[in-house]
Amino acid sequence: AGAVGFDIITRETTTIEPGAIGLVPGNVIVKVPEGYALLLIPRSSLPRKKALVCPHSIGVIDCDYHGPNDEILVQVQNICDEPVIVERGEKIAQGLFVKVDTADWVEVEGSHKEESRGGFGSTDSVPDAAQEVSKVA
Repeated sequence: AGAVGFDIITRETTTIEPGAIGLVPGNVIVKVPEGYALLLIPRSSLPRKKALVCPHSIGVIDCDYHGPNDEILVQVQNICDEPVIVERGEKIAQGLFVKVDTADWVEVEGSHKEESRGGFGSTDSVPDAAQEVSKVA
């Protein structure tokens, strides 16, 4: 029972200007175990309470990012018309370790198809009748 992640707590007070993207120091350097990644997930209250969003949605920390200057930074964007102050000691994000597998890639030639299967919402789209007719003919 209990939380599956841990809080990222800000090291210093940081001001994010309206519309700007800023980096908030997370006060921690984490040595991620081999075979894992650390996901940085914004707190669900961040947009509502602070008018801050994470423009990349989620951060991924690899197991080789743990040098003496590799403090976790949380990237945020101010979506309001006033400067937003993130105070030292505030919880800004959560860290979550996830097990990952790696792949050995093999490059092959001739596998590119001229016609795409779609993507980016294509499973919910209705095909154009003219396109369907041309495919059948």
